[in-house]
Amino acid sequence: MQNDPELSPKQLGRISSDFVKVAEPLKEAAYAIKKQGFSEYPIFPMCQVSQPIGQVLVEAFQAENDWHYYASFLEEFTQRGLIADEKIFKENFKDPDEFCCLFVIDQEFTNFVFVPYPID
Repeated sequence: MQNDPELSPKQLGRISSDFVKVAEPLKEAAYAIKKQGFSEYPIFPMCQVSQPIGQVLVEAFQAENDWHYYASFLEEFTQRGLIADEKIFKENFKDPDEFCCLFVIDQEFTNFVFVPYPID
């Protein structure tokens, strides 16, 4: 199956419904990544199988979630050659206090998705 660059509403629904279950630890990790000086651009790869990018943050089924979540940041993605133009990425990056930058790795879709954190 060819990778589709467009995120369908069904895929967005799958991603969002799983993300809500782990949003709080991801938001805390984004804050820690910034506060500890690792990066101003936290990125959270999410997938349903193991992958080598970042450090495991939340395992699948740990919080009734179906996906694994990893903690990473822009600089790792740049070093691995996954982001070709860092300047364009930074220009499009949304406020990490309000939005979570997910790097969705799926058979049907692999790309960056910004999802707003739930409001308390």
